[in-house]
Amino acid sequence: MHPILTLVAQRLALGVLLLFAASILIFAGTSILPGDVAQQILGQAATPEALENMRRELGLNEPPLTRYLSWLGGILQGDLGTALTNGLDIAESLGARLSNTLFLAFWAAVISVPLAIFLGLLAVRYKDRWPDKLISGVTLTTISIPEFMIGYVLVYWVSIQFGWFSSVAIINDSMTIWQKLNAIAIPVMVLTLVVLAHMMRMTRAAILNVMQSAYIETAELKGMPMLKIIRKHAFPNAIAPIVNVVMINLAYLVVGVVVVEVVFAYPGMGQYLVDHVAKRDIPVVQACGLIFAAVYIGLNLVADIVSILANPRLRHPK
Repeated sequence: MHPILTLVAQRLALGVLLLFAASILIFAGTSILPGDVAQQILGQAATPEALENMRRELGLNEPPLTRYLSWLGGILQGDLGTALTNGLDIAESLGARLSNTLFLAFWAAVISVPLAIFLGLLAVRYKDRWPDKLISGVTLTTISIPEFMIGYVLVYWVSIQFGWFSSVAIINDSMTIWQKLNAIAIPVMVLTLVVLAHMMRMTRAAILNVMQSAYIETAELKGMPMLKIIRKHAFPNAIAPIVNVVMINLAYLVVGVVVVEVVFAYPGMGQYLVDHVAKRDIPVVQACGLIFAAVYIGLNLVADIVSILANPRLRHPK
């Protein structure tokens, strides 16, 4: 087998192993959560006998290992289980929610990734001058402020004071693409401001590291313009760490949207997860946690594989 295919297969096998370990941690963590879904369903006036019958009906009296193996077996067959509080199929309920979350993350990525790379290149071009200091200062300020605070500030100014966009990100299938974009405009702004600093500073650091190489000095001595040096020589050789940080932040855009979705009442997976955590609906929490883990591990695997393909030194570690 080709060495590259061997490395890719090893990374994929490691990803599957990590996902299996994540499933164990998710199941164990949700199993020890306080609260009783049977009590939540029947109410505070339920008798002990009714609670016991409900727990037996829901399978909550089974040993943890039996419940885990049953849950894992269902997942391997594409069955995420049934919500305990409403009896609906979790996979069907999550379908539209996951689509909404990916829609929000996609538009945030479309704006934040090119903008972060552009600002990183601009900061390198004007290193230690006022554009570099201004970009670094603004981005570090935004990443230091909690997401919900940025959201509330933007709602006050952008939605209430100027009336540009909706303060509540409610979308449905009957809306046009422009109506949906208007609804998610402020959440996209929040996510962009949150992930921008990390990607921008990693782009800046990676390119500055390459700029210290001998071939860059040679290009400078030949009189090549700085922008051309950065575009043709520095940026292509710094792409591996940039791809890594971009993928990590893309994973965050999918996994870390819980706070943003709750603030803006957005009908995504984060809001769905929070609703069912309050109801102590363990199967839903487990399914959401596993999907988030799969997305995070998957995007990190993509970053790892792209780095291997882009950097020959990673293919020959010796």
